[in-house]
Amino acid sequence: MLIIPAIDILEGKVVRLTKGDFNTAQIYGDSPLEQAKIYEKYGFNWVHIVDLTGSKDGYTSTKDILVSIKAETKVKIEFGGGVRNLEDVKKLLDLGVDKVILGSLPITDKNEFEMIIKNISKNNLIIASDVDNENVLVKGWQENTNINLYDHVEYCINMGIDTFLVTDIALDGMLAGPNYEMYKKLKDKFAGIKVIASGGVSSLHDLLILKAANADAAIVGKAIYERKINLKELSLIAEQKDYSMS
Repeated sequence: MLIIPAIDILEGKVVRLTKGDFNTAQIYGDSPLEQAKIYEKYGFNWVHIVDLTGSKDGYTSTKDILVSIKAETKVKIEFGGGVRNLEDVKKLLDLGVDKVILGSLPITDKNEFEMIIKNISKNNLIIASDVDNENVLVKGWQENTNINLYDHVEYCINMGIDTFLVTDIALDGMLAGPNYEMYKKLKDKFAGIKVIASGGVSSLHDLLILKAANADAAIVGKAIYERKINLKELSLIAEQKDYSMS
């Protein structure tokens, strides 16, 4: 199972939120670049970067940061936040982003989403679903679409997508353990998809159980910054070779 450490960026700083609430933002560093270098030092091949300002305001605010990370490290980047149209995706790929994460777009603007699908390689795209009781939420987790996660995944599969980042928002930033059953259900229901687990990871034990639930990858964020998980120990169980994101 691939382990992907997270860098959430708000106003240029490394932060973590609890349940997506901007009022809970905790600053953990002033330099996303330096954080990426730390992850590279410990042997992580990928970093998960979220532009929280972009998610809130609807535009990408971290272009210079992305360019510097690609110029000064060899890590691959999966990036989300503020992606609203085909042009945004093209610009991010031109900056060196390896995979672009699409969240609300497949629900809020199907025409634009399908335009992206027609013009961008599926290998460069990840669908992110933030869920509450297996319903998909959008607009910074403020709006419940009443669309069932599994129906949404099936629609995206039919569009040719095979990689899904799924976050149980009730657990995000809570360090209370992931929703193992949800990830196992996804893998059992949809053969051949890749599932990236996000939300709730608090220990190495959590990651081992996620692996047993057949998750292909896991995002680790707050547990690193709160020193619940040691980066050296994490790197030793990060089986990068078991799962290709390319």
